[in-house]
Amino acid sequence: MSLMQDYDCVVIGAGVQGSFAAYQLAKQKKKTLLLEQTNWRSKYTKAFIPSFQNGTFISPHRQTGLLVMGPEHSGDYQLFKNTLQRNKVPTVILTRDNFPQHIPNVILAEGDGALVDVTAGELFADRALKAVQFQKLGGVIRDNEKVMEINPGPVVKVTTSGGVYQARSVVITAGPWTNKLLAHTGFQLPLEVVKINVCYWKERAPGTYDVKQRFPCFLVTESVETKEHIYGLPSNEYPGLVKICYHMGSKTDPDYRDLQTDKSDIDILKRYVARSMPGLIPEPAVVESCMYTLTPDRHFVLDYHPNYSNIIIGAGFSGHGFKFGPVIGKLLCELCLGEVPSFDVSPFRIRRFQSNTKSAL
Repeated sequence: MSLMQDYDCVVIGAGVQGSFAAYQLAKQKKKTLLLEQTNWRSKYTKAFIPSFQNGTFISPHRQTGLLVMGPEHSGDYQLFKNTLQRNKVPTVILTRDNFPQHIPNVILAEGDGALVDVTAGELFADRALKAVQFQKLGGVIRDNEKVMEINPGPVVKVTTSGGVYQARSVVITAGPWTNKLLAHTGFQLPLEVVKINVCYWKERAPGTYDVKQRFPCFLVTESVETKEHIYGLPSNEYPGLVKICYHMGSKTDPDYRDLQTDKSDIDILKRYVARSMPGLIPEPAVVESCMYTLTPDRHFVLDYHPNYSNIIIGAGFSGHGFKFGPVIGKLLCELCLGEVPSFDVSPFRIRRFQSNTKSAL
């Protein structure tokens, strides 16, 4: 094991939140180490051509519009509608009569409303992460290093499978592994880790739901199949396959997630696709997986450790945190530097879970 190395800040977890936090810290001239237990380089840093390819700008975002459907008078659907209108987001309200002309090959359920946020789109995760040019600012990445121990104090000592590091502050952005790391500090958050089955469905006629045919991303706030959200993306990632997922999963241990084999969510999706998407074969052609780390209220945690002010926690992104990566990274950096955050983070403080938090000792 190598000699102890000193840093201003160590960020644990090189997902989007940790990568942007490390980027912001390095931008502030802080000597920053980003730790990742997996092979970060092979996933995200292969020959990043500063957002250009053959002289053409490659955007991490594609505007598709977002179709929102749900029971017209339900609270969830009305919340989406009112929020868009209150913030003057360009929105098209569809009626049952004109829906088939605007959105062919989707069946709108009886009693459902529908609207399109025309500004919305799809964010390509790999391109977004490649854009975080942390190393160009002098940052150091150590991947394939699992954190084995965290020793809190005025200077925090972090021991990994590959080295020993100490820093004035530590940022924990470890997703499903957050509580396993916090256990080293004698603290636990009320987080639940769930495994999501990520399903892709084959088009009966290629191109029916293709992004090039202007088929939008979509969100179903509630359906006869479930009270949970169902969401989908147009055919693009895999040609001829449409991504449609259930926005919830089954509880799992992140280190043993392959042992979680529950497929009740896939059964729900099969029924939804058969009823609502006539141009798709109602059997998933590809099933991948990911994990969500959920808080009880499904809002983020952005806060100082309750016992150690030089340990900052970014966690519980509940399946909707990726698109906020740049601003969350900035906020975590500001907390790490003891600055007043650019935005109000009071809704994301740990104290809202006071009765749910516990000692790990």
